[in-house]
Amino acid sequence: MDDDRVAEIVGQWARERPDLDPGPLLIIGRIQQIAAILDATLRPPFAAADLGNGDFDVLAALRREGEPYTLTAGQLSQRMLVTTGAVTKRVDRLIARGLVSRSVSTADARGRVVGLTPAGAALTDRLIEEHLANEAAILRDFTDSDRTTLERLLATMTRTLAAQDVGPGEPAGPPRHRLPRR
Repeated sequence: MDDDRVAEIVGQWARERPDLDPGPLLIIGRIQQIAAILDATLRPPFAAADLGNGDFDVLAALRREGEPYTLTAGQLSQRMLVTTGAVTKRVDRLIARGLVSRSVSTADARGRVVGLTPAGAALTDRLIEEHLANEAAILRDFTDSDRTTLERLLATMTRTLAAQDVGPGEPAGPPRHRLPRR
């Protein structure tokens, strides 16, 4: 990268505070930079379909569940790694568009299930094809070996962060508890 702002920032900190190791910024700063670029690159097809952030996640979670494409709000929350409140807001928007429905659970009359409508399934199938093609294009310059290494490293980093159980605004420290291995 000719214009490597992250490396420039690390160099500045190394000069100004030689007592600190700014090296982690080379990784974390780049991951943050990549996240912003990925969002800007991958978001347009969802925006063109008038889907808000996270709306496609609901549709995709239901579609990949298989027939009859239904889940409870709690199940959606687990599959999407968001709160049930966030799920409810997204589901309400999608119901208004006719992409999902909410109905009484056949297993428990007190419970509700969210289901994908035929229009929601068709939109999801179209968008997932475009989304995966966009992701493949982003990774086109990586060899199979590069991809395997990157997948392994990112999985390790994800497990490490999950084990540290750090919430927003909390400093990383020793793990407070271990999450179960899956």
